[in-house]
Amino acid sequence: MTLQELRTPCVLVDWRRLERNIDRMQAAADAGGLRLRPHAKTHKSPEVARLQLARGAKGICCAKLGEAEVFADAGFEDIRLPYPLHPSNADRVIALLDRTHLSFIVDNIEVARGWSAAMTAAGREVDVLVKVDVGLHRCGIDPDASGAAEMVAQVGRLPGLRFRGLLSHAGHAYSASSDDETRRIAAAEAATLTGLASQVGALGVRCEEISVGATPTARHSATLAGLTEMRPGNYAYYDRMQVALGSATWDDCALTVLARVVSRPAADRVILDSGSKTLTNDVVRGPGETPGYGVVLEALDRFSPNRQLVIERLSEEHAKVTVAGGCALAPGDLVRIIPNHSCPVSNLVDRAWKVDGLNVTGEVEIAARGRIA
Repeated sequence: MTLQELRTPCVLVDWRRLERNIDRMQAAADAGGLRLRPHAKTHKSPEVARLQLARGAKGICCAKLGEAEVFADAGFEDIRLPYPLHPSNADRVIALLDRTHLSFIVDNIEVARGWSAAMTAAGREVDVLVKVDVGLHRCGIDPDASGAAEMVAQVGRLPGLRFRGLLSHAGHAYSASSDDETRRIAAAEAATLTGLASQVGALGVRCEEISVGATPTARHSATLAGLTEMRPGNYAYYDRMQVALGSATWDDCALTVLARVVSRPAADRVILDSGSKTLTNDVVRGPGETPGYGVVLEALDRFSPNRQLVIERLSEEHAKVTVAGGCALAPGDLVRIIPNHSCPVSNLVDRAWKVDGLNVTGEVEIAARGRIA
């Protein structure tokens, strides 16, 4: 089968690019002496995760318990949720402990005590890490706050919890204006975590794990001392955002969307069948001019942007493309798009097509699609 025979819109995964991306990140982690624990929320596919493990990853991350349940059912034995679970989910966590080695984060002492009580009542133990806010200002304890180290040490002493260490996500690197700024963010993240771990150690509680996770910073984090684990996710597929941030090239982008021209109502306008239900409304952050909702490639087999075409607006089922200069696209023609952000795209479809050039070689089941609870 070839791309021309597929119904559109649909998601394509170039398997050779995927394998190359996985191998390159694994080599970087190995060279730095870090465990690589990929975040599966990018692909939500047990098949892709098995490939990552086969190439050297030590476990996976999942975004939510629903994802973890899918991967546990698929036989994955070491799953980490870098997400602040509430003890109201104790029944699901206890059920997962019978099927996989599970760990998750806490960033609130009362929540940690709730988990301690739930695990103690069930006669179980679970691994936890404390999430540290290293600059994104989303979840995590403030490492500079008075009593931060003592809070971590308190978690480390609670019954029913096996304290593993500290975890962070330098998500603010997605807004970095240069590679130098990304490098500084990675260095500051490592310094913050290792400094806090030292303070916690002085209180008699050891932080065995220092875990960081973000694709933009991963290439820098892999070279830094004191870290034990990296958790990038997007690197498997990459996307337009990572190209803008300097984390990838167009040729690294393994996930694309195949779309069809459904209308050509004016010389300066093309309408595609790939709307917000396919491409996501995420915009690109980072340096440079990055207008629109994805990049239309020059040809189905040419991974360079068509600078004449800008995906200006998305409706649910339509993509309005503005044309600058001449363009021969007509209804029925196919185009290939690198999305701004590949992770939400995976969550929008039940399957993707494996491709090699213009040939379709198989299917990828996105088994954890929609598991957001």
